[in-house]
Amino acid sequence: MDIIKLVKEKEEKVIKIRRDLHQIPELELELPKTMEYISKVLDEIGVNYKKLLNGNAIVVQIDGEQEGKCIAIRADSDALPVVEETGLPFASTNGNMHACGHDGHTAMALGACMILNENRDKLKGTVKIFFQPGEETPGGALPMIEEGCMENPKVDAVIGLHEGCLIPIEYGKIGVKTGAIMASADIFEITVKGKSSHAATPHLSADPIVVSSEIVLGLQKIISREINPISNAVLTIGIIRGGTAHNVIPESVYIKGTVRTLDEKVREFIAKRIEEIADGIAKTYNCEAETIYHFMYPVVMNDEKFTEFFIENTKEVLGEDSVEIIKNPSMGGEDVAYFLQRAKGTYFMLSNPKLHEGDKIYPHHHSKFDVEESLFYKGMCAVLGTVFKYLS
Repeated sequence: MDIIKLVKEKEEKVIKIRRDLHQIPELELELPKTMEYISKVLDEIGVNYKKLLNGNAIVVQIDGEQEGKCIAIRADSDALPVVEETGLPFASTNGNMHACGHDGHTAMALGACMILNENRDKLKGTVKIFFQPGEETPGGALPMIEEGCMENPKVDAVIGLHEGCLIPIEYGKIGVKTGAIMASADIFEITVKGKSSHAATPHLSADPIVVSSEIVLGLQKIISREINPISNAVLTIGIIRGGTAHNVIPESVYIKGTVRTLDEKVREFIAKRIEEIADGIAKTYNCEAETIYHFMYPVVMNDEKFTEFFIENTKEVLGEDSVEIIKNPSMGGEDVAYFLQRAKGTYFMLSNPKLHEGDKIYPHHHSKFDVEESLFYKGMCAVLGTVFKYLS
């Protein structure tokens, strides 16, 4: 079976789909135009599918001619609230942008649907394809799971990819590793409540700005003094908000940040310590601290045996030098983690950022971010090579 030939035959269609989707970027869990477009393509292909999340997610089911295992391909389809500045003829104009490559993920998955549907006789089992909203925020994987996408038939394995330059690997290669490939991504909020006063009479106040400053410094010591230096963990505060006038000590201050880890025990420890430190410092200075910790996306964990199986098949299809083993995981988060908690699988990288003059690239979420469409075939070949072998 010549998978490269099959993929190349669909390449022009896949690129057109990507460009069409690029012009209609939508946000979070509301993707009506995107899902309408995907539905139209699926109707033309002639596959069975159902809509979830009030029509904002789609699950395709392609049954082989024989019964067997079930593997799912995951594609996220949402965009970002970024005003596009690429200058592309198919640039978006609605104030949103596919600045993270999800248009490409969706297009490649639709191309895979075409090929799988035309080769059902070679499938011993079932393939599901998930078109998911809300990866950027607030998370669409878990709601899809709660609505049954992993059942009937039960999904045995999951495969997904991210294009672009999330993790530095050699250009044009497939990058992957066993174990943790991306971090958990959580959010915490702290409201420090004090007592307001005139700036000239601080002794009559309980100053939440001073207390918040102490809390910010105290939280950084969790990483530097309480976590094993060998463990990867990040705690970053992105918002501090309080006060309305230069000569008034405010009543309260709001703090918001994120925590990234590669270990569930470290994750839980940091969550506990944030609350303890904020509460302790606030009480020391006659204030109160209310902490809310949001456990968001778990660690993205690649199954060792399945990932080795994926590497073997990808090399068989694309060549021995097509795969690079990633040494260090990304501290970015991805809700594909929820699918990989429920079935073994692999999440891999396709290194295809658009190269501009002097080999300059723009990072993900940048207003000029773009991808190299001529390398889509490698991502599709890696997925399809594994799917066909898994269901052979």
